[in-house]
Amino acid sequence: MQPTQPPEPSGRHAFLVGAGILLSRIVGLVRQYVFSHYFGLRSDAADAFNQAFRIPNLLQNLFGEGVLSASFIPIYSRLLAEGDEEESGRVAGAVAAILGLTASAVVLLGVLAAPIFIDVIALGFHGAERELAIRIVRILFPGAGLLVMSAWCLGILNSHRKFFLSYTAPVVWNFAMIGVLVVFGPRMGESSLAIALAWGSVAGSALQLGVQAPHVLRLVRRLRVRLDTGSKSVREIVRNFVPVFISRGVVQISAFVDAMLATLVPYTGAVTGLANAQALYTLPVSLFGMSVSASELPAMSSALGDQAQVAAQLRQRLDAGLRRIAFFIVPSAMAFLALGDVVAGFVFQSGKFKHQDAVYVWGVLAGSAVGLLASTLGRLYSSTYYALRDTRTPLRFALIRVALTTSLGYVCALWLPGWIGIDRRWGVAGLTASAGVAGWVEFTLLRRALNRRIGQTGLPASLVASLWASAAVAAAAAWGVKLALGPHNPRLVGAAVLIPYGAIYFSMTYLLRIDESTQSLARVLRWGRRFRLPKPS
Repeated sequence: MQPTQPPEPSGRHAFLVGAGILLSRIVGLVRQYVFSHYFGLRSDAADAFNQAFRIPNLLQNLFGEGVLSASFIPIYSRLLAEGDEEESGRVAGAVAAILGLTASAVVLLGVLAAPIFIDVIALGFHGAERELAIRIVRILFPGAGLLVMSAWCLGILNSHRKFFLSYTAPVVWNFAMIGVLVVFGPRMGESSLAIALAWGSVAGSALQLGVQAPHVLRLVRRLRVRLDTGSKSVREIVRNFVPVFISRGVVQISAFVDAMLATLVPYTGAVTGLANAQALYTLPVSLFGMSVSASELPAMSSALGDQAQVAAQLRQRLDAGLRRIAFFIVPSAMAFLALGDVVAGFVFQSGKFKHQDAVYVWGVLAGSAVGLLASTLGRLYSSTYYALRDTRTPLRFALIRVALTTSLGYVCALWLPGWIGIDRRWGVAGLTASAGVAGWVEFTLLRRALNRRIGQTGLPASLVASLWASAAVAAAAAWGVKLALGPHNPRLVGAAVLIPYGAIYFSMTYLLRIDESTQSLARVLRWGRRFRLPKPS
C-alpha cells in the first residue's frame, strides 16, 4: 500500500488566491464605477457594450480557466507531485499548442460571425444598437484569445502553487480599460467611448498575458510547445477536456439565456442592470468560492494512497473548505438581500448613475442572493469531482441546471411580473432568482452523488443556522443605521452601514464560538503583530 501524503495545509494558499482575487476585483469594481459614471444605467451604448462583452467572454471561459482547472491542472499537478519534470514540460507545451490553435480558429470564426451571435443573444437589439454591438464584438474577440492563453499561464502557476500572481494579473487588464475611460470619457460620445473601451480591453488582454508569461517560462524549464498528442497524459487531458468543455458550455449557455431574456425586458438599462448586479454577485463567489476551490484542486489532485485513504483526504479538505466558504458567503447573501441599494450605491452611484438606478440593481441583486450559497459551494464540489478525474458527473447536473434556468427564467422574466401585478422591468430580478433555484438543485445533486462515492460530506445544520442568525441580526442593526442616516453621499452611507454590519456579524459568530471566526481573528492579530511599528527609543 502506498503511504498517504500528509494533508497539505491550504489556508495560506486560499488566502493568497483570495488576496489576488480581492485586489483584482476591487480594481474591477473601480472600472465598473468609472463605466457607470460615464454611461449611467439607461444607456443604449452601455447595453450594447455589456451584451457584446459576453460573447468573447464565452471563449475565455470555455477554453480558459474553468476547463483547464478541470482537465489540465489535476494531471499536471500529479506529474509535478511525482517529480516527472520531463513529462510535465511536454504536457504543458502540448496543451499550450492545442489551446492556441483552437482559440485562433474560434477567434476568426467569432469575428466573421459576429452578426449571427448578436442576433442570437440580443433578440431585443435593433438598428444602431445592434450595429454597435456587432462592431464591439469584432474588436473584443482577438483580446479574448489572448485571455485564453493567459488562463493557460494561470493553470501552470496554480499547479506550482504560485497563486497570487495568477489572480492579480487581471489588474493590468482593468487598469487599461480604466485608463481609456478616464482619458476619453469626458471628450467622446457614448457610442465612440464604447468602441474605444473595446480597444482598451484588447490592449489590457495583451498586458495580462505579458505579466504572467515570463514567470511561467522560469517555472517550466523543459517546456516544449508543439502539437504532441503521443503522451498518455496529453490524451487524457484531451478526453477530459471534451465533457468539461460541454459542461462549461451549458453553464455559459445559461448565462447567455439570462442575457438574451434581459434584452426582451421592456426597459432600457435591463442588460446593464443585470451586468452591474453580476459584477457584485460574482465578487464573493470569486473571492471566497474560487479562492478555496482553486487552492484545493491541486492539493486534492495530488492526494496519494489507496481508495479509502484518498477518500478520507478529500472528505477532510472538502468539509473544511465548505465551512470557510459558508462563513463568508452567508453574510454576503444577506447584505445583497437586505442592503443591496447601499451596496450598489456605494459602488456605482456617480455621474449619470443615480439613486433610482442603485435601487433597480438592488432588486436584481436580491434575486441573485437566492442561489449565492449554493453556487459557491457547488464550485468546490465540482473541483472534488475533477480531482477524482470525473468530468462527466458535473456535466450531467449542469445540463439539468441549464434546463431549469432556461424554463424558469423565461417564465419569471417575461410572465411573472404581469401575473403578480408589478412593473415588467423587474423581470430581470426574476431571472436571477430563478437561476438561484436551479443552482440549489445542481448543488443538491452534486453533493448527494459525491457522498455516495467518498462518504458523508456537507455543512452541519447547526453551523448554517448560526451563520444565518448572525447575519440577520447584523442586517437588522445595519438597516437601522441606514434609516437614521437617510439620503446622503452614497460612499459615506455605504461605509457607515456596511462596516457595522460586518463588525456585528463577526462579533456574533465569535460569541457563538464558530471556528472560522476565531481563526480569522487570530490571523488578523498575527498580521497586526507582524506589521507593528517599533517603539521609539
